[in-house]
Amino acid sequence: MQEPEFTEIKSKEATVPEINSQTGTITKLQPPVQSQEQWLKYGEQVSEFLGTLPEYLGSFFNQYKQPLVTLGLVLTSIVTVKVLLAILDALNDLPLVAPTFELIGIGYSAWFVYRYLLKASTRQELTSEITTLKSQVVGKETPEA
Repeated sequence: MQEPEFTEIKSKEATVPEINSQTGTITKLQPPVQSQEQWLKYGEQVSEFLGTLPEYLGSFFNQYKQPLVTLGLVLTSIVTVKVLLAILDALNDLPLVAPTFELIGIGYSAWFVYRYLLKASTRQELTSEITTLKSQVVGKETPEA
């Protein structure tokens, strides 16, 4: 059998400097040097990309304005609810705060029932206030009674 012949091919880009064979010396290997033309080419590509970026972002925002605003509102509401729940959880861990809030809630509920729900005239007053508030929010005229 014949042994295959191997020829050593040297490329211009990947040349390895000779390493010192002396003991105790450290030779640093230098990375291959890129030509100035490649750096200029990369610089032009980056410059072109950054030049067109504001136009691209502006057209993207104009095209998808409604979904982006909706997504922003959803994310903002999620963060707000998380922060509010964290604050309420922290307040609930303080001694005597949770029972105090419960007493305040029970007292307000009792006052609301006494003020608006016991008599027919006050129930009609509450109904008219709710109807007025609903018409202000929705924007429709209140029906004349």
